[in-house]
Amino acid sequence: MKLTTILAGAAMAIGLSAMPAAAQDYPTKPVNYIIPFNAGGESDIAARLQQPVFEKQTGQSMVVQYLEGAGGAQAWSQLNGMEGDGYTIMGTNLPHIIMQPMAQEVGYKTADITNVYMFHYTPDAIIVPADSQFKTLQELVDYAKANPGLLTFSGSGTNSANHVAQATFDRLAGVTTTYIPFSGTSPATTAVLGNQVQAGFSYTTAAINQGEAVRVLAVAADERVPSFPDVPTFKELGFDMTGGAYRGVAVPSSASEEVRQQVSDAIGKINADPEFVQKMKDGGFVVIDVPYGEMEAFMAERKADYEETAKQMGITQN
Repeated sequence: MKLTTILAGAAMAIGLSAMPAAAQDYPTKPVNYIIPFNAGGESDIAARLQQPVFEKQTGQSMVVQYLEGAGGAQAWSQLNGMEGDGYTIMGTNLPHIIMQPMAQEVGYKTADITNVYMFHYTPDAIIVPADSQFKTLQELVDYAKANPGLLTFSGSGTNSANHVAQATFDRLAGVTTTYIPFSGTSPATTAVLGNQVQAGFSYTTAAINQGEAVRVLAVAADERVPSFPDVPTFKELGFDMTGGAYRGVAVPSSASEEVRQQVSDAIGKINADPEFVQKMKDGGFVVIDVPYGEMEAFMAERKADYEETAKQMGITQN
């Protein structure tokens, strides 16, 4: 063997060993997954379903942490101050990260959030206690029309999917109701069960978790949700209303393009796991796949939709 060939091979081996671990493999240590809401809500439930699949696929731990407050804004405003090495990731929600900065100063702008994957959405749903006076959506509408402003809805956050749903429902039904925001889906549901409010704009996922403790009056989906085959969609009842909360994962803006893609690929592999997909469906989630390479177009489309809704809600660009 020629000396030049030997030297070239040695130089290549040295170069490969000197490459950063992140460039060779990801992850090589535990990943911190920050959820911007209380434990027990949809974001937490989804993370807990992702957690074991991530650990099975990578051999590394996924440590779920909570940084709740201000409808998620407290966490999102701190995201870019965190290490951008791929070992700190954060859950994100739509329309929160678009509507919040649009309405007021919340410590971050939509463009500050580096989303790398959107993995599911959950349809909005109106829930009431099982012993509620409202047996149907029409009964609730009739009450709201007869008592403007007196019907109270709980929901997760301000300028969130629940808040948008309540405003859209008021417009379509020709009623005026009062929206009371909570720091997450879990406390918003507790408010319904404790009769602190008369109804809740929640999600199909939360309704499943409460079982017979709540009655679901309608869901904002194109078709009936398999878990609630007897519950009509808003469309069936004459209200052209579909939508819910989209959830994804973001990294600090300092993360390199390589790190962004690595995290995106890792979440995408979780979404491709058949058992995970089935558990998501059973839990009322609708699995979607929007990887990093498609994120810009996806966010632009959602932003245009929410800006139109914001006008209807009387929210002006901040």
